[in-house]
Amino acid sequence: MHFCGNVITTLSMTAIQAVHIRGHEERSSPKPHTVYRIEIQAHVRSWHMWRRYSEFDDLHTELIKSTGAPPPATLPPKHKLSLIRTRTDPQDLERRRTGLENYLRAIISAKEDKWRESFPFRDFLGVPVSRQGGGPPTQFTSATWLDEHIELQTRIRAVRADVNKRDALSDRGDVGASHKANVAAKAKLAGLSARISMLDKGLEEIGLSGISEGELQRRVDMVARLRDDHEKLTRMVTVARQASRAPPGESGYANAPPESDREALLGTNSLKPVTRVFGAKQPPQETEQTRPLDDHGILGLQQVQIQQQDEQLSQLTSILQRQKQLGLAIHNEIGSQIELLDDLSNEVDRVGGKLTTANRQLNRLG
Repeated sequence: MHFCGNVITTLSMTAIQAVHIRGHEERSSPKPHTVYRIEIQAHVRSWHMWRRYSEFDDLHTELIKSTGAPPPATLPPKHKLSLIRTRTDPQDLERRRTGLENYLRAIISAKEDKWRESFPFRDFLGVPVSRQGGGPPTQFTSATWLDEHIELQTRIRAVRADVNKRDALSDRGDVGASHKANVAAKAKLAGLSARISMLDKGLEEIGLSGISEGELQRRVDMVARLRDDHEKLTRMVTVARQASRAPPGESGYANAPPESDREALLGTNSLKPVTRVFGAKQPPQETEQTRPLDDHGILGLQQVQIQQQDEQLSQLTSILQRQKQLGLAIHNEIGSQIELLDDLSNEVDRVGGKLTTANRQLNRLG
């Protein structure tokens, strides 16, 4: 199993303060087995991993292959007579837990660092490693998922700071600096949507690694908040500031030409109001939202609205699919109830026939 690492920090094994195996769990899928909870504590944070004995055995083999020498510790032996003895004996599990914990501690405290600094060992403990190539991670552990989330939160805050800086510079009339701040915000937003989607997909992987249902739902909410912040910031950096925020007499966007240029170009005696023509016979009516925008702003606003409509359509499709499933379920249930009522009616008719025959026989006897 391979895990990519974190953008922000690279934790070496020397940063780990302690390793404990606190307990174990019995799991039934894909077949009955025992997993051990490994708790790793570093200088800045802590996390845990679930590993079974066979994974420790694989780690031992990989350490020998990668370093050319066995680690300074031995694994506890496999269960003997496993076909006869139970594998859930409390004393056997406790001895194995202690042996596995001592095995990990011996590697961490060894004088030579070739075992603890090897990739198989860091990968086994889920230690974040530096990313090759600088690209976003494509696979996550529980710990590296949180690190990537922190990185995206930091990027979101940086974009928001650039937007606030842009607005402040615009209020002071520094058009050039305001434009640069907006360009910087756009650059930081580039690729953020793809990384949020990758973070969302990563939940499927770590959801299979033993994470609790409550923690999984908490992380789903964290991704949803990231998406919401990303969409809001995308609108803010794409769509120019509204005219209501501009000083009186100005057009409301940074690249607006002065009134003297407009009069020289259009003529002072022109009675026809200045409107944007899109090629239609009847030009569309301007709104408070579109009036302060230039062509690029209009295009950006249209793209945002199209994206919102696509999302709303997707949500509506999901709702209709659920309604369809409910309708089919109700239809099947009504069909079953009708069959039961038909059977009951037939049974009532049969019993009624028997009662009629019995009454006739009683009348004859009387």
